[in-house]
Amino acid sequence: MSSISRRDLLVGAVAGSTLALAGTVGWRTLRQPRARVTTLSVPSYDIDLVDVLLRGVADYPDTVARAKGARVVLKPNLVEWDPTRPINTDPRFIVSVAEVFRTLGAKEVVIAEGPGHRRDTELLLEQTGLKGYLRDLKLPFVDLNVDLTRRVDLPSNYTGFGHLELAGTASGADLLVSLPKLKTHHFGGVTLSMKNLFGVVPGGVYGWPKNPLHYAGIDQSILDLWVALRPAFAIVDGVIGMEGDGPLRGTAVPMGVVVMGDQLPAVDATCARLMGLDPRKVVHIVRAADHGGTVSSSRVHMVGDPITPRPFAVVPHFEHLRVLGG
Repeated sequence: MSSISRRDLLVGAVAGSTLALAGTVGWRTLRQPRARVTTLSVPSYDIDLVDVLLRGVADYPDTVARAKGARVVLKPNLVEWDPTRPINTDPRFIVSVAEVFRTLGAKEVVIAEGPGHRRDTELLLEQTGLKGYLRDLKLPFVDLNVDLTRRVDLPSNYTGFGHLELAGTASGADLLVSLPKLKTHHFGGVTLSMKNLFGVVPGGVYGWPKNPLHYAGIDQSILDLWVALRPAFAIVDGVIGMEGDGPLRGTAVPMGVVVMGDQLPAVDATCARLMGLDPRKVVHIVRAADHGGTVSSSRVHMVGDPITPRPFAVVPHFEHLRVLGG
Protein backbone atom coordinates (compact mmCIF):
# COMPACT_ATOMS: atom_id res chain seq x y z
CA MET A 1 0.00 0.00 0.00
CA SER A 2 2.72 2.46 0.97
CA SER A 3 4.73 1.51 -2.17
CA ILE A 4 1.78 2.31 -4.41
CA SER A 5 1.27 5.60 -2.61
CA ARG A 6 4.91 6.60 -3.12
CA ARG A 7 4.64 5.72 -6.82
CA ASP A 8 1.44 7.72 -7.18
CA LEU A 9 3.12 10.62 -5.42
CA LEU A 10 6.13 10.46 -7.76
CA VAL A 11 3.94 10.34 -10.87
CA GLY A 12 1.93 13.27 -9.59
CA ALA A 13 5.08 15.27 -8.88
CA VAL A 14 6.46 14.64 -12.38
CA ALA A 15 3.13 15.55 -13.97
CA GLY A 16 3.00 18.73 -11.92
CA SER A 17 6.53 19.69 -12.94
CA THR A 18 5.71 19.03 -16.59
CA LEU A 19 2.63 21.21 -16.41
CA ALA A 20 4.60 23.96 -14.70
CA LEU A 21 7.28 23.83 -17.40
CA ALA A 22 4.65 23.84 -20.13
CA GLY A 23 3.05 26.84 -18.50
CA THR A 24 6.39 28.67 -18.37
CA VAL A 25 7.11 27.89 -22.02
CA GLY A 26 3.57 28.92 -22.95
CA TRP A 27 3.89 32.22 -21.13
CA ARG A 28 7.29 32.88 -22.72
CA THR A 29 5.66 32.41 -26.12
CA LEU A 30 2.52 34.44 -25.40
CA ARG A 31 4.47 37.44 -24.11
CA GLN A 32 6.27 37.74 -27.45
CA PRO A 33 4.67 40.53 -29.49
CA ARG A 34 2.99 39.56 -32.72
CA ALA A 35 5.25 40.23 -35.71
CA ARG A 36 4.92 40.17 -39.47
CA VAL A 37 7.52 38.69 -41.82
CA THR A 38 7.40 38.75 -45.60
CA THR A 39 9.00 36.15 -47.86
CA LEU A 40 9.34 36.89 -51.56
CA SER A 41 10.30 34.51 -54.34
CA VAL A 42 13.24 36.09 -56.20
CA PRO A 43 14.88 33.58 -58.56
CA SER A 44 17.55 35.96 -59.88
CA TYR A 45 19.24 39.31 -59.27
CA ASP A 46 18.48 40.21 -62.88
CA ILE A 47 14.72 40.65 -62.45
CA ASP A 48 13.13 44.00 -61.55
CA LEU A 49 14.19 43.85 -57.92
CA VAL A 50 12.89 47.33 -57.12
CA ASP A 51 9.35 46.40 -58.10
CA VAL A 52 9.44 43.16 -56.07
CA LEU A 53 10.93 44.85 -53.00
CA LEU A 54 8.41 47.70 -53.14
CA ARG A 55 5.65 45.10 -53.08
CA GLY A 56 7.15 43.61 -49.95
CA VAL A 57 7.81 46.86 -48.09
CA ALA A 58 4.21 47.90 -48.72
CA ASP A 59 3.26 45.33 -46.05
CA TYR A 60 4.80 47.70 -43.46
CA PRO A 61 2.95 51.03 -43.51
CA ASP A 62 4.77 52.30 -40.40
CA THR A 63 8.13 51.82 -42.11
CA VAL A 64 6.83 53.46 -45.29
CA ALA A 65 5.68 56.46 -43.24
CA ARG A 66 8.98 56.68 -41.35
CA ALA A 67 10.99 56.61 -44.58
CA LYS A 68 9.38 59.73 -46.00
CA GLY A 69 11.73 62.66 -45.48
CA ALA A 70 14.16 60.51 -43.47
CA ARG A 71 17.88 59.86 -43.63
CA VAL A 72 17.88 56.14 -44.34
CA VAL A 73 21.08 54.20 -43.70
CA LEU A 74 21.40 50.82 -45.39
CA LYS A 75 23.84 48.44 -43.67
CA PRO A 76 24.82 45.61 -46.07
CA ASN A 77 27.15 42.73 -45.26
CA LEU A 78 30.57 43.33 -46.86
CA VAL A 79 33.28 41.13 -45.43
CA GLU A 80 35.82 39.79 -47.88
CA TRP A 81 36.16 39.18 -51.61
CA ASP A 82 36.22 35.75 -53.23
CA PRO A 83 34.75 35.55 -56.74
CA THR A 84 33.85 31.88 -56.19
CA ARG A 85 31.75 32.38 -53.05
CA PRO A 86 28.63 34.47 -52.23
CA ILE A 87 30.13 36.14 -49.17
CA ASN A 88 28.64 39.62 -49.47
CA THR A 89 25.22 41.16 -49.94
CA ASP A 90 24.94 41.39 -53.73
CA PRO A 91 25.54 44.94 -55.05
CA ARG A 92 22.47 44.73 -57.30
CA PHE A 93 20.42 43.91 -54.23
CA ILE A 94 21.90 46.80 -52.23
CA VAL A 95 21.25 49.47 -54.84
CA SER A 96 17.76 48.12 -55.53
CA VAL A 97 16.88 48.58 -51.85
CA ALA A 98 18.30 52.10 -52.07
CA GLU A 99 16.00 52.83 -55.01
CA VAL A 100 13.06 51.50 -53.00
CA PHE A 101 13.64 53.98 -50.18
CA ARG A 102 14.23 56.81 -52.64
CA THR A 103 10.89 55.93 -54.22
CA LEU A 104 9.29 56.02 -50.76
CA GLY A 105 10.43 59.62 -50.36
CA ALA A 106 13.56 59.37 -48.21
CA LYS A 107 15.43 62.65 -47.94
CA GLU A 108 18.74 60.79 -48.22
CA VAL A 109 19.79 57.18 -48.63
CA VAL A 110 23.30 56.24 -47.47
CA ILE A 111 25.09 52.90 -47.84
CA ALA A 112 27.30 52.28 -44.81
CA GLU A 113 29.47 49.37 -43.69
CA GLY A 114 32.52 48.67 -41.55
CA PRO A 115 34.05 45.46 -42.93
CA GLY A 116 35.45 43.23 -40.23
CA HIS A 117 38.20 41.59 -42.28
CA ARG A 118 39.38 44.10 -44.86
CA ARG A 119 40.96 47.34 -43.71
CA ASP A 120 40.96 48.61 -47.31
CA THR A 121 37.23 49.21 -47.75
CA GLU A 122 37.81 51.08 -51.02
CA LEU A 123 39.42 47.99 -52.55
CA LEU A 124 36.52 45.82 -51.33
CA LEU A 125 34.03 48.17 -53.00
CA GLU A 126 36.00 47.88 -56.25
CA GLN A 127 36.28 44.10 -56.11
CA THR A 128 32.61 43.48 -55.34
CA GLY A 129 31.51 45.86 -58.09
CA LEU A 130 29.53 47.97 -55.65
CA LYS A 131 31.61 51.08 -56.30
CA GLY A 132 30.45 51.34 -59.90
CA TYR A 133 26.78 51.01 -58.92
CA LEU A 134 27.16 53.68 -56.25
CA ARG A 135 28.81 56.03 -58.74
CA ASP A 136 26.17 55.48 -61.42
CA LEU A 137 23.26 56.02 -59.00
CA LYS A 138 25.00 58.82 -57.06
CA LEU A 139 24.64 56.96 -53.78
CA PRO A 140 26.94 58.00 -50.93
CA PHE A 141 28.97 55.42 -49.03
CA VAL A 142 30.33 55.75 -45.50
CA ASP A 143 33.11 53.53 -44.16
CA LEU A 144 31.89 52.86 -40.63
CA ASN A 145 35.34 51.69 -39.56
CA VAL A 146 36.60 55.28 -39.65
CA ASP A 147 33.32 57.12 -39.05
CA LEU A 148 32.83 59.64 -36.26
CA THR A 149 31.57 57.74 -33.24
CA ARG A 150 28.82 58.11 -30.68
CA ARG A 151 28.86 56.59 -27.21
CA VAL A 152 25.91 54.19 -26.98
CA ASP A 153 24.83 52.61 -23.70
CA LEU A 154 24.15 48.85 -23.68
CA PRO A 155 20.91 48.26 -21.72
CA SER A 156 21.25 44.46 -21.87
CA ASN A 157 25.03 44.49 -21.22
CA TYR A 158 25.66 40.80 -21.84
CA THR A 159 29.23 41.70 -22.85
CA GLY A 160 29.88 43.63 -19.65
CA PHE A 161 31.15 46.62 -21.65
CA GLY A 162 28.43 48.96 -20.37
CA HIS A 163 28.69 51.05 -23.52
CA LEU A 164 30.33 51.04 -26.95
CA GLU A 165 31.63 53.71 -29.28
CA LEU A 166 29.57 53.04 -32.39
CA ALA A 167 29.70 54.56 -35.87
CA GLY A 168 27.62 57.73 -35.78
CA THR A 169 26.22 57.40 -39.30
CA ALA A 170 24.47 54.14 -38.39
CA SER A 171 23.66 54.75 -34.73
CA GLY A 172 22.26 58.20 -35.53
CA ALA A 173 20.18 57.21 -38.57
CA ASP A 174 16.52 58.16 -38.83
CA LEU A 175 15.95 54.68 -40.26
CA LEU A 176 18.60 51.97 -39.98
CA VAL A 177 18.03 48.99 -42.29
CA SER A 178 20.02 45.76 -42.03
CA LEU A 179 20.77 44.07 -45.38
CA PRO A 180 22.51 40.78 -44.59
CA LYS A 181 23.29 37.77 -46.73
CA LEU A 182 21.56 34.50 -45.80
CA LYS A 183 24.48 32.46 -44.41
CA THR A 184 25.55 29.94 -41.83
CA HIS A 185 28.38 30.94 -39.47
CA HIS A 186 31.11 28.85 -37.86
CA PHE A 187 30.92 30.77 -34.56
CA GLY A 188 27.28 31.91 -34.30
CA GLY A 189 25.45 29.17 -36.18
CA VAL A 190 23.84 31.70 -38.52
CA THR A 191 24.72 35.21 -39.61
CA LEU A 192 21.61 37.22 -40.43
CA SER A 193 20.15 40.67 -39.75
CA MET A 194 21.15 40.82 -36.06
CA LYS A 195 24.72 39.56 -36.57
CA ASN A 196 25.07 42.07 -39.41
CA LEU A 197 25.19 44.83 -36.77
CA PHE A 198 28.85 43.95 -36.06
CA GLY A 199 29.72 46.30 -38.92
CA VAL A 200 28.49 49.28 -36.88
CA VAL A 201 31.39 48.72 -34.47
CA PRO A 202 34.30 50.77 -35.90
CA GLY A 203 37.53 48.94 -36.60
CA GLY A 204 39.33 52.23 -36.09
CA VAL A 205 38.39 51.97 -32.40
CA TYR A 206 38.10 48.23 -31.75
CA GLY A 207 40.46 46.80 -34.37
CA TRP A 208 40.03 44.05 -36.94
CA PRO A 209 38.15 41.73 -36.89
CA LYS A 210 36.41 43.52 -33.97
CA ASN A 211 38.20 41.19 -31.54
CA PRO A 212 36.72 42.60 -28.29
CA LEU A 213 33.30 41.41 -29.49
CA HIS A 214 34.63 37.93 -30.14
CA TYR A 215 36.32 37.76 -26.74
CA ALA A 216 33.10 38.87 -25.02
CA GLY A 217 31.10 36.27 -26.96
CA ILE A 218 29.47 36.37 -30.38
CA ASP A 219 25.93 35.82 -29.11
CA GLN A 220 26.38 38.27 -26.22
CA SER A 221 27.69 40.97 -28.57
CA ILE A 222 24.89 40.42 -31.10
CA LEU A 223 22.27 40.82 -28.38
CA ASP A 224 23.87 43.95 -26.94
CA LEU A 225 24.05 45.61 -30.36
CA TRP A 226 20.49 44.72 -31.32
CA VAL A 227 19.01 45.87 -27.99
CA ALA A 228 20.97 49.13 -28.11
CA LEU A 229 20.36 50.01 -31.77
CA ARG A 230 16.93 48.50 -32.53
CA PRO A 231 17.21 48.81 -36.32
CA ALA A 232 13.92 49.71 -37.93
CA PHE A 233 13.91 47.11 -40.68
CA ALA A 234 15.68 44.12 -42.21
CA ILE A 235 15.79 42.85 -45.77
CA VAL A 236 17.73 39.60 -46.17
CA ASP A 237 19.45 38.71 -49.44
CA GLY A 238 18.69 35.03 -49.78
CA VAL A 239 18.61 34.95 -53.58
CA ILE A 240 21.88 33.07 -53.30
CA GLY A 241 22.82 32.07 -49.77
CA MET A 242 25.76 30.26 -48.22
CA GLU A 243 25.87 26.99 -46.28
CA GLY A 244 28.58 25.10 -44.46
CA ASP A 245 31.68 26.90 -43.19
CA GLY A 246 30.31 30.44 -43.42
CA PRO A 247 30.67 33.35 -43.38
CA LEU A 248 33.66 33.08 -45.73
CA ARG A 249 34.36 29.50 -46.83
CA GLY A 250 30.88 28.08 -47.35
CA THR A 251 29.13 26.87 -50.48
CA ALA A 252 26.58 28.74 -52.57
CA VAL A 253 22.89 27.88 -52.16
CA PRO A 254 20.46 29.18 -54.83
CA MET A 255 17.64 29.74 -52.36
CA GLY A 256 15.71 32.31 -54.42
CA VAL A 257 14.22 34.20 -51.49
CA VAL A 258 14.13 37.65 -49.92
CA VAL A 259 12.98 37.87 -46.30
CA MET A 260 11.95 41.17 -44.72
CA GLY A 261 10.28 42.61 -41.67
CA ASP A 262 10.32 45.32 -39.05
CA GLN A 263 11.33 43.02 -36.19
CA LEU A 264 14.83 41.59 -36.63
CA PRO A 265 14.52 38.53 -34.33
CA ALA A 266 11.35 37.45 -36.15
CA VAL A 267 13.11 37.87 -39.50
CA ASP A 268 16.13 35.88 -38.34
CA ALA A 269 13.99 33.15 -36.78
CA THR A 270 12.13 32.81 -40.09
CA CYS A 271 15.40 32.66 -42.02
CA ALA A 272 16.69 29.94 -39.69
CA ARG A 273 13.58 27.86 -40.35
CA LEU A 274 14.02 28.30 -44.10
CA MET A 275 17.57 26.95 -43.62
CA GLY A 276 16.22 23.88 -41.82
CA LEU A 277 17.53 25.13 -38.46
CA ASP A 278 15.71 25.60 -35.17
CA PRO A 279 15.91 29.25 -34.06
CA ARG A 280 15.13 28.19 -30.49
CA LYS A 281 18.60 26.61 -30.44
CA VAL A 282 20.40 29.72 -31.76
CA VAL A 283 21.39 31.56 -28.58
CA HIS A 284 21.19 35.17 -29.77
CA ILE A 285 17.85 34.60 -31.51
CA VAL A 286 16.07 32.85 -28.66
CA ARG A 287 17.45 35.24 -26.02
CA ALA A 288 16.06 38.17 -28.00
CA ALA A 289 12.65 37.09 -26.69
CA ASP A 290 13.77 38.39 -23.27
CA HIS A 291 14.01 41.87 -24.78
CA GLY A 292 10.82 42.18 -26.78
CA GLY A 293 11.85 40.05 -29.73
CA THR A 294 9.60 37.52 -31.42
CA VAL A 295 10.93 34.04 -32.10
CA SER A 296 7.98 31.63 -31.94
CA SER A 297 6.40 30.82 -35.30
CA SER A 298 2.98 30.99 -33.65
CA ARG A 299 3.54 34.71 -33.04
CA VAL A 300 4.75 35.48 -36.57
CA HIS A 301 2.26 36.32 -39.30
CA MET A 302 3.77 35.22 -42.61
CA VAL A 303 2.86 37.10 -45.78
CA GLY A 304 4.14 37.12 -49.35
CA ASP A 305 5.15 34.06 -51.34
CA PRO A 306 5.33 30.54 -49.90
CA ILE A 307 8.94 29.32 -49.78
CA THR A 308 9.97 25.70 -49.31
CA PRO A 309 12.68 25.33 -46.63
CA ARG A 310 15.96 23.75 -47.66
CA PRO A 311 18.29 22.12 -45.11
CA PHE A 312 21.56 24.06 -45.04
CA ALA A 313 24.80 22.30 -44.20
CA VAL A 314 26.47 23.51 -40.99
CA VAL A 315 29.84 22.89 -39.37
CA PRO A 316 29.84 19.80 -37.10
CA HIS A 317 29.55 21.62 -33.77
CA PHE A 318 26.28 23.20 -34.93
CA GLU A 319 24.57 19.99 -36.06
CA HIS A 320 22.34 20.33 -32.98
CA LEU A 321 20.64 23.33 -34.63
CA ARG A 322 18.92 21.11 -37.15
CA VAL A 323 15.14 20.86 -36.91
CA LEU A 324 14.17 17.35 -35.77
CA GLY A 325 13.42 15.28 -38.80
CA GLY A 326 14.74 17.98 -41.15
